[in-house]
Amino acid sequence: MAHGMKSLPMSRYAGTIGAMAENMITKEAVNPFYASYKVTNVCNFQCKFCNVWYEKTPVLGTDDVFKVLDNLERADVFVLSLEGGDPLCRDDIGQIVEYIGQEKQYFLLFTTSERDLHEKYPMAELCRNIDFLHISIDEGHDNLEMFDLLPHIMKWDSIVCVQTVVRDEDLPKLESKVARCHAAGAKIVIMPAVTLNRTKDFFPEVDRFEAVCLSLKEKYPLTIISPDNYFRSLRQEHGCSSGSIIVDCDGGLFYPCRTLEDKPINLVDTELKFWLRGKEARRMRGEMAVCDRNCGWYQYYAINDFTSPIHAINAVKPYLSHFFSSPKPNGRS
Repeated sequence: MAHGMKSLPMSRYAGTIGAMAENMITKEAVNPFYASYKVTNVCNFQCKFCNVWYEKTPVLGTDDVFKVLDNLERADVFVLSLEGGDPLCRDDIGQIVEYIGQEKQYFLLFTTSERDLHEKYPMAELCRNIDFLHISIDEGHDNLEMFDLLPHIMKWDSIVCVQTVVRDEDLPKLESKVARCHAAGAKIVIMPAVTLNRTKDFFPEVDRFEAVCLSLKEKYPLTIISPDNYFRSLRQEHGCSSGSIIVDCDGGLFYPCRTLEDKPINLVDTELKFWLRGKEARRMRGEMAVCDRNCGWYQYYAINDFTSPIHAINAVKPYLSHFFSSPKPNGRS
């Protein structure tokens, strides 16, 4: 396997393909491809378009976090994203990352917005167990200087991707961010500043946002990893899918989505794989299928691309290109 990404047994890939095939046959995302686990609601930023940092939900201890991680593995999750708040605000984050990297059969995506990563945190060590390092950089976080760190960050043992949240006034500057990532050999995820519960409306004008993003994808096809259908789904009345799930810092499962804020089960003590096939989960997926809120939630894997193996491959193609591209000047493949 290429540098920066751990090896999984072939049986794991076969299991994931089988789970996606079941989704395609049933025409609903029974099996989640991607899970976001918000391991803390603590963050050193207070972005106006975010509603996580002021939540007071209890946070699990290390052993219960491990139970949640085990549960997600048994449910055939293929990519796990550790998020927050900011996961670096947990004192035990090194233990958690090592447990996933050494024990779990799924890929780890790690998202942070912390400044001075190279000075304040043992990122080189952490990245030995992180497959995809996502760094939030945008005007909302007021940390655009972190683009200057990309050449240094690219030396760590992870595939690096910038996550940038876009408001309407940020669109004219979007190409310069994409170009900075392209020059450094990093990827970028582009997301609109969606209107979450208890936040102001910073959502960009949809037509302009879609046009700019799809144009940039043509110009930088292997740099932007947000799927084409993600941008197109922002204008659809029913565009979401439970192929992506979100777990709160108390172990509660937001289902069918984060915006509705329902947490019917807790993954510390409820077997996710079995629950997803039950009547309650089926009813909730039915509610998602007819939801007309059209909130544009930034969960960029929460689209119907992940009910089909072929669509899933197309959506992650920019990631896959990392393994077939020429070596970068810093030695990464």
